[in-house]
Amino acid sequence: MSTPPHRPDVHLMSSLVVRKALDRTVLPAFRRTSGLPVRTEYLPTSLLVEELDAGAAPDVLIATREALERLDAAGLLSGGRVVPLVRSAIGVGVAPGGRPPAIATERDLADALLGARSVAFSRAGQSGIFFRDLLARLGIAEPVLARATALDSGFTGVALMDGRADLAVQQVSELLFVEGIDTVIPLPEDCQQHSEFSVALGPGAAGSAAAQRLVDHLTDGPAREAYAATGLLNL
Repeated sequence: MSTPPHRPDVHLMSSLVVRKALDRTVLPAFRRTSGLPVRTEYLPTSLLVEELDAGAAPDVLIATREALERLDAAGLLSGGRVVPLVRSAIGVGVAPGGRPPAIATERDLADALLGARSVAFSRAGQSGIFFRDLLARLGIAEPVLARATALDSGFTGVALMDGRADLAVQQVSELLFVEGIDTVIPLPEDCQQHSEFSVALGPGAAGSAAAQRLVDHLTDGPAREAYAATGLLNL
């Protein structure tokens, strides 16, 4: 019996924002319909860019629109275009059994953050960078950060589940990724930052039909339905 031909995997590096949709629905569907394996790495956009600067060569990239446009201008993408994917809002997750704070206004949010035992945030993620700037703007950076739980990467909601924090700040879809977190409240509009994420062929995709097939799958109708189901707005 002849050995079936080896099918190299498609290497996808992605921001965390779409992980729930990709892991639960989008990538399993791609594997079923294409027969192609996908190797995934999930990183905050800032760390993802550092990996590319250090020589990483994924086939497909999902990151903030601004980051992908900078990479394209620097000649680090394989050509083609940067395709808009989703828009994401930042929210506050509440520990299971915790009382959801009222954060309809800027003052409400400041009071909730000051009243928390500890607020979890991501040092490297877009939401964490924005959160530190927001705290400074609200004039509450010192007391909140003094007892905050800062994660180098990953999902801040994990700190709610293991008791390190009673509030967590991150993209809404990232908070919803953590099983057991039932309450996620978007930041009030005057404190909100909406981030746009796009997809593009990475430096390892030159001439790869499989990589282009994955990009097409990530941007088709069923994939976009999966993004919307996990708290994201399609672009």
